[in-house]
Amino acid sequence: MRVISAKQIRNAKEKWPHSASALDEWHRKVKVISPEDFATLRAVFPAVDKVGALHVFNIGGNKLRLVAIVRYRMQRLYIRHILDHREYDKGKWKESWEK
Repeated sequence: MRVISAKQIRNAKEKWPHSASALDEWHRKVKVISPEDFATLRAVFPAVDKVGALHVFNIGGNKLRLVAIVRYRMQRLYIRHILDHREYDKGKWKESWEK
């Protein structure tokens, strides 16, 4: 699956260096899979959830949340946000998607 935009991963690694290896591991795994649907994605990433049309991945033992749009037919994953729990719990990421 192609990840758009990996720049957000680089930025998150700078912001949360303690989670850099977990972000790298997630990125390596997602680049080599070709899931057909949410069930096959969840087989690889058991901690992924759907919130409306968005997919929320727990990264690094629940240290970070990666919010993405997944287009299965195109095999693309669009990163919308990478947040720590405090930011995620505020819910502003939902508002930016709904607009």
